[in-house]
Amino acid sequence: MNGAAGWGARLMNSSITGMSPWIIFSLLVGPGRYELAAALALAVAVVLVVVRHRPVFLEVAGLVFFAVLTVIGMIAFTDTLRWLETYTNELSNLTIAALAAASVAARAPLTTPYARKKVPHEFWHTPEFLRANVVVTHAWGLAFLAAALAGGVGDLVLHNPDNLWTAWLIQVSALITAMRFTEWYPAVPRPPVRSLLMPFVGLLIPMGVLVLLLDAAPRWFAVGLMVVGVVLARALRKDVVIEEQEGGRDLK
Repeated sequence: MNGAAGWGARLMNSSITGMSPWIIFSLLVGPGRYELAAALALAVAVVLVVVRHRPVFLEVAGLVFFAVLTVIGMIAFTDTLRWLETYTNELSNLTIAALAAASVAARAPLTTPYARKKVPHEFWHTPEFLRANVVVTHAWGLAFLAAALAGGVGDLVLHNPDNLWTAWLIQVSALITAMRFTEWYPAVPRPPVRSLLMPFVGLLIPMGVLVLLLDAAPRWFAVGLMVVGVVLARALRKDVVIEEQEGGRDLK
């Protein structure tokens, strides 16, 4: 029970959890999937607000935003629904990016309530604590901005809201990088930069497989992604093993 309770506490104390409704909507919404994406994002937002004893701005904002989108989807005419299916990916991503920027400008970064669950009270008002949350919040803002720009290219330039690259691969890469950065940057001592790259490198292989199966790029490019993914993953893992061995010798 203690293990389950500890895992649940860690989950609720992560800003990744607070961002989860926005991530779900960003990756799921598209032609024929608007109502499902809005409903799932709203359901997660409701759970977060209900489970947490003290409301967190990020989660309340998600609850309000996705409640509005859900209601609009229920009453929208066909043409409006088609517009929502196409462009609310960008609308949602730009909204959370704007919230991130506004929270930093107000000196109340979105990630601060989650970070306070992991840091003693006496550090809450230190410059280092504020700077760490500013940097991590900016990372999330940039990730969602990148996702919005990718979606915009798919919708406005390629005229294909379901383009594999702009609707999925680029957006997933940006958001996974932000997730990893959230754990990597505040760590003390901070791990090597190459450990920050591991999740992205891990994406290259399935990314190459998808590109190959869906014929989303030349075959040589898809194979190249997989080869680069394998080579980089092996190199990074080798570096980690060497560091662990050297660390063990230092302890002796």
